[in-house]
Amino acid sequence: MAHIKFLDETCRDGQQSLWGMRMQAGQAYPVLPTIDQTGYSTISLAGSSLFEVLVRHCQEDPWAGFDLMMSQIKNTPVRGGIRSNGSVTFGFTPQVLMDLWMERLCIHGVRSWWIYDVLFNIDKMTRLAKLSKKYDCKVAATMLFTLSPVHDDAFWADKADKLSAIPEVDSLLLYDTGGVLDRDRIKTLVPAIVANARGKPVEMHSNNMLGQSAKAYCDAVEFGVTVLHTAARSMANGPSIPSIDIMAKNMETLGHTHDIDMSKLHPVSEHFRKVAKTAGYLHDQHYEYDVTSLTTQIPGGMMGTLRNQLIQQNMLDMLPVVLDEVAAVRRELGYPGMATPFAQLVGTLAVLNIVTGKRYGAIPDEVIQYAAGYYGEPPAPIDPEVMDRIAAAPRAKEIFGNPPPEPTLEDLKRQHGTDDEDELILRALVPATDIDKMRAAGPLKRDYPTISSPEMEQVRRLMKVANTPFVQIKSAELDLVMRR
Repeated sequence: MAHIKFLDETCRDGQQSLWGMRMQAGQAYPVLPTIDQTGYSTISLAGSSLFEVLVRHCQEDPWAGFDLMMSQIKNTPVRGGIRSNGSVTFGFTPQVLMDLWMERLCIHGVRSWWIYDVLFNIDKMTRLAKLSKKYDCKVAATMLFTLSPVHDDAFWADKADKLSAIPEVDSLLLYDTGGVLDRDRIKTLVPAIVANARGKPVEMHSNNMLGQSAKAYCDAVEFGVTVLHTAARSMANGPSIPSIDIMAKNMETLGHTHDIDMSKLHPVSEHFRKVAKTAGYLHDQHYEYDVTSLTTQIPGGMMGTLRNQLIQQNMLDMLPVVLDEVAAVRRELGYPGMATPFAQLVGTLAVLNIVTGKRYGAIPDEVIQYAAGYYGEPPAPIDPEVMDRIAAAPRAKEIFGNPPPEPTLEDLKRQHGTDDEDELILRALVPATDIDKMRAAGPLKRDYPTISSPEMEQVRRLMKVANTPFVQIKSAELDLVMRR
């Protein structure tokens, strides 16, 4: 039997998968002390895309919000996430800006990192792992799992060996964005990783897209995983990850031990349920087993993006065709792992192929950069015919001949007109007009009313159907007037 540690993803992947990264600091602020006292080994909290969404869609200063949340966490290390060669954008971010992003989050309190690179540029992952040690951070080197003919046990064993050999790496993270891992795959995969982990702990993160991730966690623990990523029940499952409630119970039932105080779980889950209902966000999700997911392996957040792209073209009925095209494009591009940025690149290219009616007739710059090797070496060779079409694209010659620039920090400060390094990160990653709107929206909100009652449910339904200029509702508990 083993002692199992739990990492909390409620305010990072949970809200990313269910709320589209729109969780504002005040929505989490009241229960963060409870999460901090629950017994998690780590709390995952920060990612560059979360910062972008807060600025662009919520008009909230992400640095102020992060500091507010950090003020509520006194005992548990907080984790940030970083892609080795990109921040926010699906293209490239200069190396100096990647380093600055890590350093600034460390200065704001992060003491744990998950570092990933879908194509495993080990040198870049190593550079960031070394940088984090300036602040005594723990590092989880991440293997973003995907199913394909080239991603066999030998492939993953080799990556585990290379990553665990980095002295600054403290654990290996097996990250299954599509939730496709089952017992048959786990029983050989996890032992192969554990055998090459050099005694370092192996973590697991599995988005519950097929409804089988809780079972996968149980199987993975049997074969050597000792750290599981979970979320509060109301923020778990569906495109999110399994709940801490069921996984702590499962571990106890299987005879394992853990540090979770089960009495803390319900109030946290209930808080986020009320926030979600008030804000109109998803909560308490459950997905059925869909075999399509095994071929497309589209992460939960990306499925929403595909739907929105098709809705804009009034072609939502074409979603099944697009999903088939996603599988074909992924195969032709050499089976890149379906995580940022490649899930987005493959998905967008598939939509373009269907919407335009001409396969590879319109090719985004990032796909050309991928073919040029700027992201690293594809897992398998790109289909020769597709490579010819990419090379013939109007922008191909320019992109192939001009690798992304690598400015210095001083160059970036001059370019964006600021010496404030927190501000520099925002200006480098988010359009100035969005930052201006954020500043104009006023100071950070510390609390958000969570209104949940039968009467308010009636109001919500009425707001969707009422087309008169004046509506009044009266009950023993509520007196409400709405005017257009």
